[in-house]
Amino acid sequence: MHVLSVSSLKGGVGKTTVTLGLASAAFARGVRTLVVDLDPQSDVSTGMDIQVAGRLNVADVLANPKEKVVRQAITSSGWAKAHPGTIDVMIGSPSAINFDGPHPSVRDVWKLEEALATIEADYDLVLIDCAPSLNALTRTAWAASDRVVVVTEPGLFSVAAADRALRAIEEIRRGLSPRLQPLGIVVNRVRPQSIEHQFRIKELRDMFGPLVLTPQLPERTSLQQAQGAAKPLHIWPGDSAQELAADFDSLLDRIVRTGRIPVSGAVSPA
Repeated sequence: MHVLSVSSLKGGVGKTTVTLGLASAAFARGVRTLVVDLDPQSDVSTGMDIQVAGRLNVADVLANPKEKVVRQAITSSGWAKAHPGTIDVMIGSPSAINFDGPHPSVRDVWKLEEALATIEADYDLVLIDCAPSLNALTRTAWAASDRVVVVTEPGLFSVAAADRALRAIEEIRRGLSPRLQPLGIVVNRVRPQSIEHQFRIKELRDMFGPLVLTPQLPERTSLQQAQGAAKPLHIWPGDSAQELAADFDSLLDRIVRTGRIPVSGAVSPA
């Protein structure tokens, strides 16, 4: 089971949208996928069309990471109505903010890792939508992860935020989790005609080299529309949506290669 955290240390760059795009690509490819909604805003849970009534959530898991609690906090996404496959969500909750202090204990940092170990046989890929900060929730996610993808946008503060994130990943790798590595930087919301955007992307490439992943993701309304309708991007109509889906497929290829994830092949939409 390969675990990937989707992180940003700056809000508003589309981190959750990227998580949903990657989840859609994995589901379309037939990869057994669990999305952990660790962001207290819980937007991934909304975007994946889940029923929360009568279920536990990620805050319960962090309080007690035993298998029984973990399984009660996981539910199938409504996306599964689109075509067969495993696409589940560990339900998000605003209460997760209670676990986001600045100085977590070592015991607390390993709780998500402990929880995911109980369901390791059930999934090929786990995507963790992290909180947009470097407090306890993000450290807990990274301790449970094999790789981190840093989401940014081509703006003035993007280089500084990406640099801060990569330094923090290295700090966690050295001090806590030797297996942790950066997958790279995903540049989101790109307007190809913008000279400013091209300048910022060059700046990122000059500083981080091959860690800046391709393709960069263009700014498109289709992803927000699919998200708002709680549908996977890969079944959303229109050329714009399909072009963006292909970009997420390319990013998933990198994840699959890096994590040696078994892939059964594409699943045709119903």
